[in-house]
Amino acid sequence: MRFEPDDWRYCPRCGSGLIDAHLGDLPRRVCPDAACGFIAWGNPVPVVCALVECLDREGQMLLARNAAWPEGKFALVTGFLERDEAPEIAVAREVKEETGLDAQAVHWIGNYGFADANQVLLVYHVQATGEITLNEELAEVKLIPKDKLKGWERGTGYAVLDWLAKNVLE
Repeated sequence: MRFEPDDWRYCPRCGSGLIDAHLGDLPRRVCPDAACGFIAWGNPVPVVCALVECLDREGQMLLARNAAWPEGKFALVTGFLERDEAPEIAVAREVKEETGLDAQAVHWIGNYGFADANQVLLVYHVQATGEITLNEELAEVKLIPKDKLKGWERGTGYAVLDWLAKNVLE
């Protein structure tokens, strides 16, 4: 279960009961003790995402299904950005950890808000090689030719549409 600042009842600094307030025209949970001054900002979490191109599989694109997701639901390979980690390094690490593939090149696609999960997605096109070996996070992967990727953007967000517009649909 994810613990969101909106769910917080007590101040993590002093233990006082938090109250609702508006700061910067947004609702926040704040500590009423002025000496403490804690504010639960609720800032989004940075997540790196990889649209993986398998170079040694005729350039097919890899979509992944998380083990917790229902059958048929696929998306990009994703993971959390770690402290002091460059996003380009993080996305290559996540591809390796989750699929066993080695990133040969990492190209920026864009950033996208994902309000439902309070995340900001940092999306990259990762060209990779190697044997696909799934870790415990993934149930399966699907390899799709680039020209058949249209239609999969529903589960993978605007990043796929943006990448397709620049790389396939021209």
